[in-house]
Amino acid sequence: MSNEIIKVNKVKKVFRMGEERIVVINNLSLEIEKGKTYCMLGKSGSGKSTLLNLMAGLDKPTKGEIIFNGQHIEKMNENQLADFRQKYLGFVFQSYNLLSTLTALENVTLPLIFRKVDKKEREEKAMEMLEAVGLADRANHKPSEMSGGQQQRVSIARAFINDPKVIFADEPTGNLDTKTTYEMMDLIMGLVRKNKQTLLMVTHDLEVSDYCERIVHLSDGKVEEIIENNNVIQR
Repeated sequence: MSNEIIKVNKVKKVFRMGEERIVVINNLSLEIEKGKTYCMLGKSGSGKSTLLNLMAGLDKPTKGEIIFNGQHIEKMNENQLADFRQKYLGFVFQSYNLLSTLTALENVTLPLIFRKVDKKEREEKAMEMLEAVGLADRANHKPSEMSGGQQQRVSIARAFINDPKVIFADEPTGNLDTKTTYEMMDLIMGLVRKNKQTLLMVTHDLEVSDYCERIVHLSDGKVEEIIENNNVIQR
C-alpha cells in the first residue's frame, strides 16, 4: 500500500498579467509521504508558496493533477474544497491571520465553529490547545494585547485544533526574531511529531529548513533536488 498522502503530477501554473503569461510552476511532479516533514526551499519567485497553495487547494493548477488522500482536489468546486480543508488541513501563516476583534480563545475555536462543534466542547478543546502552546493565561486577550510570538502561538493552536492530517506552514517564522523563531519551530515540530502528522513548510531560511526531514529545493517552478536531512534539529 502506498504511503503517499499527496501526489502532484505534471502540474503547471500560469498567471496572466495583461498580455504576459508567467509560468510559476512548470510541469512539476512531487510525492509527499505520510507522516514526514518537508520544507520547500528556494529564492523569491521560485514557486514555493504557489506550490504550497496548490497542494492545499487554495489555488487551482492550470494543468496537471493534485491527488490528496486519494481525492483529485483540482476537480473540486469551492464548497467541496472548503469542506476538504476543514477536514484535513491546518494552516500557520507568516502574518498570523488572527481576527483582531476576537480573543485568543475565540480565534482558536473558529475551525470548530465551522465543524458545528458545540460551544462547551470547542471552548474546552481550545483551552487545551492554548495550554499546549503555553498561552492559557492569555485566553481572553485580543491580538493587539499580545506580542508577535504570542500571536503566532495562537495561530499554531488554531492550526492544530482539528487534528488535521497535514499542517501547511508558509514562512511561519518570517516576522519573528531569532529566539522566537526557534521557540516556534520547536513548538510546531513537537506537535507534529506527537500527532504523527505531515508538515509542509515554505521558508527561505536555511536554519529553519534544518528542522525538516526532507528539503525540496525549487528553482524556476521546478524541483531541482530533494535532500534527505540526516541531521534534523530535535530539541
